[in-house]
Amino acid sequence: MARQDKKNRNGTFWAKALERAHLGVWDWDLATGDCFYSATWARMLGYDEGELANASDLWLQLTHPDDRERALASGDRHIAGRTDAIETELRLKHKQGHWVWVLDRGGIVERDASGKPLRLMGVQTDITKQKAAEAELEQVNVRFRLALAASGTGIWHYDIATNKSYWDSRTRDIFGLVADTDEVTADLWHTFLHPDDREVTEQAHLPTPGSDRVTASQYRIIKRDGEIRHVESLVRFIAIAGAAGQVLGTVRDITEEKLREQELAYAARHDALTGLYNRSAFDRLLADHIAAGAPLAVFYVDLDYFKALNDFAGHAAGDLALKSVAAGIRACLPPAAHAARLGGDEFALLVPHCDAAQAERIAAAVLGAVREADLGAAASTRKLAASIGIAFVDDANTTVADALACADDACYAAKAAGRNRFAIFSTETASGSGGLNAARVAADTVDAMEDGRLKLFGQEIHLLGRPWQESRHVEVLARLVARNGRLVPPGEFIPVAERFGIASRLDRWIIRTALSRHGAALRSGALTLGFNLSAQTLSDPQLWDFVDSVIEETGAPHSGIGFEITETAAVTNFDAAEQFVRKARERHCRVSLDDFGAGMSSFEYLRRFPVDTIKIDGSFIEHITQSRFDREIVLAITSIARSLGCDVVGEKIERQDTLAMLSDMGVAFGQGFLLHRPEPLEQIVVRAAGAETARKAS
Repeated sequence: MARQDKKNRNGTFWAKALERAHLGVWDWDLATGDCFYSATWARMLGYDEGELANASDLWLQLTHPDDRERALASGDRHIAGRTDAIETELRLKHKQGHWVWVLDRGGIVERDASGKPLRLMGVQTDITKQKAAEAELEQVNVRFRLALAASGTGIWHYDIATNKSYWDSRTRDIFGLVADTDEVTADLWHTFLHPDDREVTEQAHLPTPGSDRVTASQYRIIKRDGEIRHVESLVRFIAIAGAAGQVLGTVRDITEEKLREQELAYAARHDALTGLYNRSAFDRLLADHIAAGAPLAVFYVDLDYFKALNDFAGHAAGDLALKSVAAGIRACLPPAAHAARLGGDEFALLVPHCDAAQAERIAAAVLGAVREADLGAAASTRKLAASIGIAFVDDANTTVADALACADDACYAAKAAGRNRFAIFSTETASGSGGLNAARVAADTVDAMEDGRLKLFGQEIHLLGRPWQESRHVEVLARLVARNGRLVPPGEFIPVAERFGIASRLDRWIIRTALSRHGAALRSGALTLGFNLSAQTLSDPQLWDFVDSVIEETGAPHSGIGFEITETAAVTNFDAAEQFVRKARERHCRVSLDDFGAGMSSFEYLRRFPVDTIKIDGSFIEHITQSRFDREIVLAITSIARSLGCDVVGEKIERQDTLAMLSDMGVAFGQGFLLHRPEPLEQIVVRAAGAETARKAS
């Protein structure tokens, strides 16, 4: 039976084997120079048997120019006895014009008596698909290496069976390891771990064999020079057939990210100017202390004469004073106490386990620190003072708003008594300023945003002597409807919102609601809307992120939106106001400087803020027909505004003779009850949209 099989392994048998294996055979006679190519070799290149001329250098004619030298060199080295066989990869040209990658293997099969090579034979295998896969894999690897380089990620692995570790160059760089090879000792990594992180980190780097779960961990390392760095690792077990497997991991230096997180966390809880806690952080601290049930004292500190300092010496002196006051307050407090800047020139203190005698000592020390605050050379003749209200809390059911309201109420009592002093809250001696009632108004304002009792109103701004439809600008206002149905005027709830830290939330609600409801009207050009910004909103670093997102959601155009900032808001937020105006102008939103002229620094603000519009404070408008001084002020403001290319709006126009005089003085725009009484914004929008539709139809 075996002999019969041997007989069947004839030429036909081998030809069939070559055909099935897609192999091309060549046979080169060195003595004659003739080279034979099998039919399978020709078919590999798309040719029928006999279609190619059987030239000795046929393969070389079909070889890619870039591969010829390498292919010839491989044969020459073997013939010269320097290699055991011919083995090279080259490209041969297919009949249809494309290139076929082949693996060429062969060698000497016959020599003469002296050992001189007479005959070589070899086989060429089509490896085009393999080369394409290799090229594709290399592209993937290039992208992978590029991604690793861009992300700063290092790769390492630990072989369980051999107890060997391998770190790539990026991993070695992260750990500050100077080495020429990837292999490192297995215990080297452990020597870098921060002692406080070692146990948890080592446990995270021991994935369960057989598991495909990726374990993420963040930990600290101590480099050899003592520097502490934060790193992040992703680790997983890799199974290997017939072996114990490997632990594969990545490592990335996240120190800068950690520092940014810490900075952001600090910024979210602290006032940027003074370094004290901000309003929201203080509210959380106060809530936690009240809930803990321990008795505590809450101080409300309001600086006296601060606005006059800003007017006299400028905002730089004001900033210096606030920082000096903050440092002085810190020095007066026991270790367990906390201090916050609530905004502007108002501070709050929280002192646990504080009795009346200690509270009075602290208040007296704070008053002294404020009096001695550094105001800078420009304000050497000016002094600050403070009014301080103190409230004691020992009931865990007391709300944060009520605790602050009591302290605030006592602060008003101190002001009423002559300032530069402190007062302790009691129900019998309350100042009557409505502190507790104000807290309820603040809470009701928040509720009204959610239950529909906060209403949007608007007041038209007119181009004097022309129909409103030619200017179509509206200042957006808010009205609070009390639970009993009474319309609460803004003079009652807006100051309360500022005192209790919800002014920014209120402003955001007004902006989002107005743009959501009336974005289409703004897009059509029916009207433009102006929004007032409180001091709290103006200093909010996330304000423009919020405005941009609302504009994107509603489709309202930037050009249809204006913002009004008051001098009062800018006084203690000068840098924030300056940055706000710059960003607004970048987005082509209009900016108005409201209540202009009310303070002594008005023209400084005008010089620093490139606004679109100046709104002259109503106190200069309402008596302009009787007051020469007011007329001169308005003329001066109008002249300066005109030279700067700013529009001018006269506020509080309530008489016809006032309107006529302003027109004669060159004031282009006006606002007041004579021109338009505030009405629901929805009604104004409907009227404006109808007028715009009629205009386009005509």
